[in-house]
Amino acid sequence: MFLNAPDNLDEKQQARFQDAWMRMLMMVINAIKLFVLLAFGLVLFAFFGDALLDVFKQPTPAPANAGGSSPVAVVDEFDKVENGIHIMTGLKVAEGWEIVRGVCTACHSAQLVTQTKATRDGWQQMIRWMQQTQGLWDLGDQEKTILDYLATNYAPEEDSRRPNLDIEAIQWYVLELEAGE
Repeated sequence: MFLNAPDNLDEKQQARFQDAWMRMLMMVINAIKLFVLLAFGLVLFAFFGDALLDVFKQPTPAPANAGGSSPVAVVDEFDKVENGIHIMTGLKVAEGWEIVRGVCTACHSAQLVTQTKATRDGWQQMIRWMQQTQGLWDLGDQEKTILDYLATNYAPEEDSRRPNLDIEAIQWYVLELEAGE
């Protein structure tokens, strides 16, 4: 066998000796496995501890207001809105914005929407382009709501630049300077 038992043991004693060594070897291997498993668990906890703990947390009930009759609404950061703007996405909160948030941000950042200005036809052309080249699904009944929202809230703004001068309509004069001035 692979274990060298003392020579003065009979066959039965040698078998017990080898069994004892095998049990001891298995205990050492199991202890090493446990150590590796614990080390792996600690590494996972170091990287994902907060997220793992959140899975097991029970939702806390909303605190009661001063009157004690109804709970105070707790605003979830995901749905926080300030000055008519959804904080997390930057989208203007108006009719249809939830659908736009759900559909548009499934593929790209809402910033791509908020930085773009287009007419209803322009938005529709962008949707068709995304459907033909980017894998956007058929929007069905939601398309009208999305187009209404985008055309209303992200339409081209009036140009803040003054219009060009009408050269023909200007009454020009010659500035005459007196000598010595």
